[in-house]
Order: sequence, then structure tokens, then C-alpha cells
Amino acid sequence: MTRTSPQFLFDFGSPNAFLSHEAIPAIEARTGAKFEYLPVLLGGIFKATNNRSPAETLAGVKNKREFHAIETERFIKRFKVKPFVMNPFFPVNTLNLMRAAIAAQLEGVFERYVEAAFHHMWVEPKKMDDPEVAIAALNASGLDGAKLLTRAQEPEVKARLVANTQYAVERGAFGSPTFYVGDEMFYGKEQLREIEELISGAGR
Repeated sequence: MTRTSPQFLFDFGSPNAFLSHEAIPAIEARTGAKFEYLPVLLGGIFKATNNRSPAETLAGVKNKREFHAIETERFIKRFKVKPFVMNPFFPVNTLNLMRAAIAAQLEGVFERYVEAAFHHMWVEPKKMDDPEVAIAALNASGLDGAKLLTRAQEPEVKARLVANTQYAVERGAFGSPTFYVGDEMFYGKEQLREIEELISGAGR
């Protein structure tokens, strides 16, 4: 990987990964860089690193949740993206959604699938860990939901998601969104500003 090829490790269950996804196209347009999207299982990363979700870590801590909300507002304004709509079914088990992302890569519909899955998680949120709901949502986005979720159960697909997740942990990841530019790791959507500065200067 060159310095100008940022890698984006994501899980659809993270609203911050969604906001990063919304900000990335403009960064790509400004810098000429192309982000490589790598599906990982956030639950697997949490288990391997003894981490917990922000919903747990922010609970009961005075002022911390409020600051995170302010930070998100700053990000939305800076990158001119739309805010996410909180999924009423959160936390959603994303295991099959992430496996289906691998299946979508194999089927050649990865970018369309990523857009659809994020949309149905954080724009028009649904209970995407219900297979019938997920299939209907993906079908509505012009994909073959049943085919993707069926293929998500193939051993090769499952193994690739496990390998992606292990790769993330071995490189230092402990949550999502995580980014890599060459050997440098960045965590959290706010780091996109620093990533943009880095890749903008990489060719100079």
C-alpha cells in the first residue's frame, strides 16, 4: 500500500463509521486518493481487545456523552455531511451484514452494498439483524438481498471476515472506524482531517 492509499476498517454498527463514509467522497475528490474499504466485525475486535462499545463506556459518566455529541456536531459541520438517524434497534448485531459485505465483494456489488447497508442502518434505520427485514431493505436498494445473505453463510466468506478482523487487531485496532495510511494508524472519525492533510502532502 502506498502512503496515498488510506485503508478504512469499518462495521455498519458504528454511527461514526457511517459519518466517516459520508465524509470520504469529498476527501477523495480533494486529494485524488482512493480509500480502500475493509469490512471487519466490531464485536470480534471488542472481544479480542477487551474493549466495549461507547454505549457502555459513556453510560453514567457525567459530561462525556455530551462532549461526544458536541464533537459529532463539529464533524458534521466541518465535513458538510448529514447527521445519522439513531437506529431505534441499536445495538444491531452486524455479523450477517458484515459477512454479506464480503459476499458483495465476491459478487462485484461491494460499493452498492456498502451504500445500501449504511443507509438502512443510519439514514432510514431498520432492524437489520432480522434477515427478512435486511433482505427487503437490500432488495429495495436494487440488490439481491437473499443471494447476498445466503452467500454470507459460505465458509470462505466467514473465514475472510475473521481474517480481516484478526488483521485489524494485529495492526492495533480496538474499534471502528480505524484508518491506516501506510504504517500509520488513526482511530475515530475526527482523525479524517489529519488523514487528509497527510495524503494531500504525500505526493509533494
